[in-house]
Amino acid sequence: MSQEPSSEPSGEPGEKPSSAPSTDSAPPVPRVADTIATGLTSPWDVTFLPDGAALVSERDTGVVKRIEASGDPEVVGEIPASEPSSEGGLLGLAVHPEYPEQPYLYAYYSTATDNRVVRLEYAPGGSFGPEQLLIDGIPSSQIHNGGRIAFGPDGMLYVATGDGSTGERSQDRSSLGGKILRLTPEGNPAPDNPFGGSPVWTYGHRNVQGLVWDDAGNLYASEFGQDTWDELNLIEPGNNYGWPEVEGATDQDDGFTDPLVQWRPDEASPSAVAYADGAIWMAGLAGERLWRIGVDDGRVVGKPEEFFTGEYGRLREVQRAPDGSLWLTTSNTDGRGAPASDDDRILRLALR
Repeated sequence: MSQEPSSEPSGEPGEKPSSAPSTDSAPPVPRVADTIATGLTSPWDVTFLPDGAALVSERDTGVVKRIEASGDPEVVGEIPASEPSSEGGLLGLAVHPEYPEQPYLYAYYSTATDNRVVRLEYAPGGSFGPEQLLIDGIPSSQIHNGGRIAFGPDGMLYVATGDGSTGERSQDRSSLGGKILRLTPEGNPAPDNPFGGSPVWTYGHRNVQGLVWDDAGNLYASEFGQDTWDELNLIEPGNNYGWPEVEGATDQDDGFTDPLVQWRPDEASPSAVAYADGAIWMAGLAGERLWRIGVDDGRVVGKPEEFFTGEYGRLREVQRAPDGSLWLTTSNTDGRGAPASDDDRILRLALR
């Protein structure tokens, strides 16, 4: 293995030991400070604009809504070509890191034949400009569509894809399925990618739906397992994360990269991840909880903690807001949850 196993399989979250010094300060405990929005339909991603307002994608309606910390959601645009399915539709959103000088919104969505990433001109108060296709041909299916997109500290666009329900794609570097891709803002393969001329950054993934960087620039990704282990991975260029050959950590020198932490699917089924106050915060769908995983420069610190277990149902997105709070979305109207009367919601979490 390229890293030591994260834990012996035990049904409990595993973590790698850390050499970081101990601290007397207690880790933050999230509390629900208020409800930002209610009555949303399958919200999937949240991305913030420089003015503090958020844009939210709705997977099944194909619309993008602008939401502020106070005030009703406002529809600002639609991706009419997106086609919802069990796990497909309008998924990830990202704003150009030099917005509004570069007035672009990026979107990842499913069609009848593939998943693709486009960019559109968008200025607050206006409507979407024509789509510019950046990359298409990402395998699609009723399940395993990936969908998270995010700009890294290097200004490149990272794209998380699923295997489109065909695991063999993940080991095939000529396929865009089961990968993390790295593109320029114009949609070209980043020039220093590990497989010259290819958009592939890492491979051997099953279904990545969370991407986030810590303060040191380390990239972490959450990944759905099949029946055995869900994962939080430290992402390093060119590495092979094992699917479908392995799921979770193994004790063999097989060249695959082990996860930092692993969970049973009924404890996690992870979608989005955020970074705040020295920790990765991970939203769980089937697990119906929010995980806190302390990290220090790519290493796990302490034991993962869980919050809100079963209180709000399925949790899809967690995103750090400009004010330092976390926005947490439910995903109970996605056909797999039990919606409350005000679902789906966005909750604002204060860290204390």
